[in-house]
Amino acid sequence: MGFHAYSSPYDWSRIAGYKATAKAAPGGMVDLSVGSPVDPVPASVQQALVASADAANAHGYPVTAGSTDLKEAMDAWFRRIRGVDLKSINAAVVPTVGSKEAVALMASLLHLGPGDVVVQPKVSYPTYEIGTQLAGATVLKVDDVADVESWVDEPNIKAIWVNSPCNPTGEVIGADWLAEIVAAARRIGAVVLSDECYALMDWRSGRAKMPGAGAQSDDGGSNEPAAAESFSLSATPCALNPQVCEGSADGILVLYSLSKQSNMAGYRTALIAGDYRLVREMSEYRKQIGEIIPGPVQAAMAAGLRDTAAVHEQWGRYHRRLTWLVDALGAYGYQVRMPAGALYVWVKAKSGDCWTDMAELAKIGIIPSPGEFYGAPAYLRFSATATDEAIQSACRRLVA
Repeated sequence: MGFHAYSSPYDWSRIAGYKATAKAAPGGMVDLSVGSPVDPVPASVQQALVASADAANAHGYPVTAGSTDLKEAMDAWFRRIRGVDLKSINAAVVPTVGSKEAVALMASLLHLGPGDVVVQPKVSYPTYEIGTQLAGATVLKVDDVADVESWVDEPNIKAIWVNSPCNPTGEVIGADWLAEIVAAARRIGAVVLSDECYALMDWRSGRAKMPGAGAQSDDGGSNEPAAAESFSLSATPCALNPQVCEGSADGILVLYSLSKQSNMAGYRTALIAGDYRLVREMSEYRKQIGEIIPGPVQAAMAAGLRDTAAVHEQWGRYHRRLTWLVDALGAYGYQVRMPAGALYVWVKAKSGDCWTDMAELAKIGIIPSPGEFYGAPAYLRFSATATDEAIQSACRRLVA
């Protein structure tokens, strides 16, 4: 698994000059570029971390596959929130040190290399491409991975990246389209890599559900089972849902992260679930290279997975902030609408060039992400991962 060279426009130092301009604006800079959470880590997570600070899993080496408690929490989370019984579809799960390393190492851990092709959306998270390049494999970018005819007959395809809800566009792939992707990938012997890190940040229903209200979102897009004993959140379709995968995890790997749902980006807590054979093999490699979540953090991760009420609260924060941003950006002159999912407002640059708009927005102290980072230089991404006060400040400037 030697690393090959990579190239990417995803370099945050490129916006340093715009930040300098924004800091000099009246009221200072409002940074809506990097999607780094700013809200409190749930109390349940903090308490679990403290309680396990001197546990056996702390002063001894932790288990790569996760403690017994974490395994139970991951299995229960999939059953309760995603409508997936991992055992019944022959799926395994392993925790990862954040989702980014899982994405970046994925092609290498699948033994891909020169001559192999990995499909991904043209507009997408840059680490998909970087990870493929690190393995020495070839990237094939398509406008829409749900359009299986655009890639299924291409030679040497070994994996297909799916991201729903999408970073940066917020688009959601429906269960029927997801099932077609899975079926097409199986026909050609490729693996579906489904990045579902924003799965619970689903805005299509426009509201959160309360206990006992049932789990289906207003548009029928949710696959979450009813959970009358807890807060219930609309969830976007999961590639491991039995209706999508036809009752088998074969050739499917799903990634999920607690960074956004529980503000745990600094804890580096995520997971890979899916095809038993692939996950078990990856677990063995991860053990050998030391990609292991620290013991106390495993306890914190288990608490975060169980604390649905805290996720519901965070859902409300992000929904509120996105609504403010959509209204203000519309008043500023952008053609904008509420995203279907994820944490970003994705708009076409008024000038037609992201960097020109970046310069104009910097004058009033606002810094979004340039769309070029994600493969679309005519667009901008505004993140809702800022405080209420910061978002409100940005909105006042946009509507002034």
